[in-house]
Amino acid sequence: MDINLALDVFTNRGMIDGSLAREIRDEMGNSGKELPEILVNFGIIGSESDFWAIIANELGTQVIDLGNFTPDQEVLKALPANLARLHGALPIQNSREGLYVCLMDPLNPQIVEDLRFAIERDIYQYVAPDYQVRARLNECYGGAQAAMNDLLSELSNFAHHEEALSDEANSAPIVRFVDLVLEQAIREKASDIHFEPFEHEFKIRYRVDGALYEMQPPPLHLATPIISRVKVMANMNIAERRVPQDGRIVKKMSDREVDMRVSSLPTQYGESVVLRVLDRSSVSLNIDNLGLPKHIYDYILETVNKPNGIFLVTGPTGAGKTTTLYAALREVNTIDSKVLTAEDPVEYDIDGIIQIPINEGIGMNFPLVLRAFLRQDPDRILVGEMRDQETAQIAIQAALTGHLVLSTLHTNDAAGAITRLIDMGCEPFLVSACLEGVLAQRLVRTICPDCKTPYEPSVSILSQLGVAPSDIAGKSFYTGARCDHCAGTGYKGRKGLYELLDINDTLRDMITDNTPTVVLKQKAIELGMTTLREDGIRNIFDGLTTIEEVLKYT
Repeated sequence: MDINLALDVFTNRGMIDGSLAREIRDEMGNSGKELPEILVNFGIIGSESDFWAIIANELGTQVIDLGNFTPDQEVLKALPANLARLHGALPIQNSREGLYVCLMDPLNPQIVEDLRFAIERDIYQYVAPDYQVRARLNECYGGAQAAMNDLLSELSNFAHHEEALSDEANSAPIVRFVDLVLEQAIREKASDIHFEPFEHEFKIRYRVDGALYEMQPPPLHLATPIISRVKVMANMNIAERRVPQDGRIVKKMSDREVDMRVSSLPTQYGESVVLRVLDRSSVSLNIDNLGLPKHIYDYILETVNKPNGIFLVTGPTGAGKTTTLYAALREVNTIDSKVLTAEDPVEYDIDGIIQIPINEGIGMNFPLVLRAFLRQDPDRILVGEMRDQETAQIAIQAALTGHLVLSTLHTNDAAGAITRLIDMGCEPFLVSACLEGVLAQRLVRTICPDCKTPYEPSVSILSQLGVAPSDIAGKSFYTGARCDHCAGTGYKGRKGLYELLDINDTLRDMITDNTPTVVLKQKAIELGMTTLREDGIRNIFDGLTTIEEVLKYT
């Protein structure tokens, strides 16, 4: 359901005002709860059934209960399966005056118009909870996989003509197929979607919780029109296939907009296109919801409230570094603090923070933006990534002149960040003077709670983990038995592993003396630092993840 239209209903009725509507949207983004539940929690309505009654009253219709309702086959035939699934419309009653339907998005008038145009009949609405409509649609017409099968069957007879590429990219079957692929991947909370042409096949894969899964592939001859459709949506040049291109898609998904960054790469057999999904609703930007160990949680809150210095988060691509920094920034995003960010690209829009996208094509790079930042009177600065000596040196200059700088580095552990800064050309005494702390992190998959099962690991895998038999006395190990809730993977969701290097006076002296990384790390461990591997072992013993996941990422 379109959340903005639903909130407008309650605003127009005087039940909420603009500021409360914004608070409700923020709560939805932070908690992941549905709008009816939040309105109940805020005391706006007494129960979720009140919500649907108000929506029905707004539309001049009535609420019906679909809990034990199944439409007759004759009624189902009045609305073709592909239209029903495409528009989220369940036919309820077929009468002389028109077709009565329940919509998953009842407040969207465009859906009613599209259905009226498609079947050339008047459309009337009943209202039912959207989860009931979704369940009955899947029951009566089949779910997303059935829709995909229908389209693939239709596309198998689709003829590809190179000279009509633009028309093909905008043809109804290709448009519907690409929309369905994107919606299915986003619904599965994918972080990336890959369109990959090979010599004898065309693969479509998406990454969920760090692992790649393959969709049912379309015919090879449709690779070009499908990829062209993605490029059209991203405002890229479909005629240019010899050089890499970048673009952006904003996809409307019922109650929210999902931002996707698109990258095309010419290959031997055509263009490979990857979409990075930036779905703010699937990411918690609240530091309380990140699952940080208490000592790290307290340290981050203390550090981001310091008047100056540098705080770094390190790890590989996709380790959640940006999410951690955004969550930290939200804690200091107050009326008395000016926060500036330089990012490539800006991943999540946050009210109250001035965010600058880097554009290398026009010379808008990190050093240029950082120099401009220092003339903007900021209190805190976020630098998307320290990539070179110039960026690092300006960041150090900013820290030394009274600003708090947050940034990321691609290093394997926390101590490695210090060596990386010195290797970039930063003076060791300046690094020791301004660096406050380094947090290394990884994301590991968590065991599916619905099929979590105890088991006895082999001696060989325990030896790889580096734990002695005495360390595991009385400990239980768990794995996922693979069920429908986790799509047969044994995992559902991810959590962080953390290694915090707190820069104290002892370590500052060692940094000034240009001490090797190994010695720095060993000293930090002596001073109480928990390594990524040790944090992983703690999570294994807590029954949150598996030995295989910890070995893979640490």
